[in-house]
Amino acid sequence: MALIKNPNEIRLAMLGCSAGNGHPYSWSAMFNGYDRESMTKECPYAGIPAYLNKEPSDTLTIPGAKVTHICCTGDGGFTAEQVAKCSRIPNVVEKPTDVIGQVDAVIIATDIGNEHVMRARPFVEAGLPVFVDKPLADNAPDLRVFSDWVAAGKPIMSSSAMRYAKEFLPYRLSTRELGELRFVSITTPKSWETYGIHALESIYPILGPGFLTARNTGTAERNIVHLKHRCGADAVVVATGDMYGSFGCLQLCGTAG
Repeated sequence: MALIKNPNEIRLAMLGCSAGNGHPYSWSAMFNGYDRESMTKECPYAGIPAYLNKEPSDTLTIPGAKVTHICCTGDGGFTAEQVAKCSRIPNVVEKPTDVIGQVDAVIIATDIGNEHVMRARPFVEAGLPVFVDKPLADNAPDLRVFSDWVAAGKPIMSSSAMRYAKEFLPYRLSTRELGELRFVSITTPKSWETYGIHALESIYPILGPGFLTARNTGTAERNIVHLKHRCGADAVVVATGDMYGSFGCLQLCGTAG
């Protein structure tokens, strides 16, 4: 049975907001386009209009889908009406569950991992496809809930865009020219809880499954995580709060290169 009635006209709901996270603005714009003047003047995250304004309008949006509904429950410091104005969303609803029966799928646009089971549950139980912002979960019990839902065939996705970064594609395809990998490192700014997934999803498609141990030898502000992989490689993932010049610095060292 198809999850979406009309794959050429997918209706999406953008749900939730959290402090420091502008994804309701930017993700909605990737489907709907945006009001350039309003976004530039009113979006509380200056970086969002800065990069949106650099993208040609004919390549910005994802065809076949629109964000048709929005509800900004949470403590994001902005309202659903503000996002709707900037990102051309026609319907603002009071409660997230108001979108059930009105949309084909939902996007949970908050980055607080311990809220995601609660936020996702009504839509998972309603049979709607759900995309969850990273991190999917930040504790083992909630991860087990999501694992059980996925095992039951519920359509749930969560990911970092770094898994698909074109810059890393050659190494996702093959590292043969490097010989046997011995050491891998990847860096990111901000917190381990919210940005560690970007670093991990950069290296996971290269190394594949088989991580054996993980040990954080850093601090809450400067996470230095040493991972051992069954292929024999050591990996070090660094997430340091103010290290903004470091996002996505990948190093691969092998027996031949």
